[in-house]
Amino acid sequence: MASFKPTRIQTYPKLGEKVTEDTLYWKNYKPALQIKEFGAVTKIEFSPVPPHNYAVTASTRIHIYGPHSQEPTRSFTRFRDTAYGGSFRGDGKLLVAGSEDGIIRLFDIKSLGALRQFTGHSKAVHATTFLSDGFRVVSGSDDLSCRVWDVASSVELSSFTEHTDYIRAAAPSKLNPDLFVTGSYDHTVKVFDVRTGSSVMTMQHGHPVECVLLYPSDALLVSTGGRYVKIWDLLKGGQQLVSLKNHHKTVTCACLSSTGNKLLTGSLDRHVKVYNSSYKVVHNFDCAASILSLAVAPDDNTVAVGMTNGVLSVRHRKHKEEKETLTDRRRRGPVYRVNVKGKNFGPKQNDFLVNKATKQHLQKHDKQLKNFEVSKALDSALQAWKRSSKPEVAVVVMMELNRRGTLKNALAGRDEASLARILDFLLKYITDPRFSRPLLTVGDIVLDLYQQVIPQSPVVERLLQRLLELLGREAELQQEFLQVLGILDTLFASLNLRKDVATLADPPVAQGSQLQAA
Repeated sequence: MASFKPTRIQTYPKLGEKVTEDTLYWKNYKPALQIKEFGAVTKIEFSPVPPHNYAVTASTRIHIYGPHSQEPTRSFTRFRDTAYGGSFRGDGKLLVAGSEDGIIRLFDIKSLGALRQFTGHSKAVHATTFLSDGFRVVSGSDDLSCRVWDVASSVELSSFTEHTDYIRAAAPSKLNPDLFVTGSYDHTVKVFDVRTGSSVMTMQHGHPVECVLLYPSDALLVSTGGRYVKIWDLLKGGQQLVSLKNHHKTVTCACLSSTGNKLLTGSLDRHVKVYNSSYKVVHNFDCAASILSLAVAPDDNTVAVGMTNGVLSVRHRKHKEEKETLTDRRRRGPVYRVNVKGKNFGPKQNDFLVNKATKQHLQKHDKQLKNFEVSKALDSALQAWKRSSKPEVAVVVMMELNRRGTLKNALAGRDEASLARILDFLLKYITDPRFSRPLLTVGDIVLDLYQQVIPQSPVVERLLQRLLELLGREAELQQEFLQVLGILDTLFASLNLRKDVATLADPPVAQGSQLQAA
């Protein structure tokens, strides 16, 4: 073939994908570390002071990691049973944690010594935190009580028994040292005042509450439980502002970023979702297992996720300065200078310009199309889709084969494995509006070619049955859309008719006003 034109791969934008500044910001977080702990990671908390080390509570120990360390820098192992809820004090010098045996322990970060033990709970203590003054500790237990302890004397200052089920979440107010919030499996979120010794506000979440979170201004409260994330306005007496249902399974944890107070939630569905200020999902992190804990560093440079399989996943944010530095280093390399030598040279006015024919580099499927190996070209395009997740490559090759009139030859004479690969591709993309028209043609040809031998292969028969069911559902959906479109057309027509009637009724008034003016 004297002149072969390679197939032109068009880029199709994904429908509904809107790239914003928030999306670009959170896409800069890249996986950096995968650390295996001794058990499920139930709590992660960053130290509020630089260098922002973070405490990881897993099994019977609490480990302290540096921002970029793969091994723990400190470990607290003085627990007889499972440890829960490791939390830093505001100055980062003390750490408090509960345990399965009901004992609350207070540790010194530098000496690793156990400074205090608070005893009084009869069952496991899952939630522990410091009040904002740093001299009192709040604990929530499975014995249905939450208690306030004095750090200096280890004495219980007050006890609250208003919950009727396990207390699994607690959050202190950052502005008022006497207020804190608890969440319970009795589906309620309560705001307690230490001075009055009772709750001052109660919100009904509707599901067992797994996590509570207060915004820095103390005006908004976040509660998670079931598939729901709910936002409450405390300045309006606990009025519900938003109810979010973006996860498919129980939402177990939530945290706030320092930049713009963006809300992050983690769930058992293995997804971390990032919300903007209007509570729309702007980004999504995928994890390998169900998520139990989540935290963002105060400087927003690190995101840590703890999972049920004991893996701690750490992501670091890449800054623009780092990218520019790497680019400059590449440009200073000798290989780059050799490759670009003479590329920017421009001919002068009296120079003779000799054009050198550039070598045409073809993709694998283009080489096979050039040699008229249509079946192999289709196989290569499908392999490229598997490898790079670019369905447009396979679709463009199918369209080129159809233009040449060889699509039927490329689809004929296939074994069970190759035919199943084609049917898998159709199942995934035949309802995509970008590819539905050419893929329907492919589906028709496949049915015509293999309708006699379908019963001989259970795998192919099952895939074709799924494809027929998918097309039936899509046809019903399109019919419903047409009905909705007809209803909207009727509404718009009636609105336009009303406007026309109002326009016709206006001129007499205008004429009367003109006569009065005359």
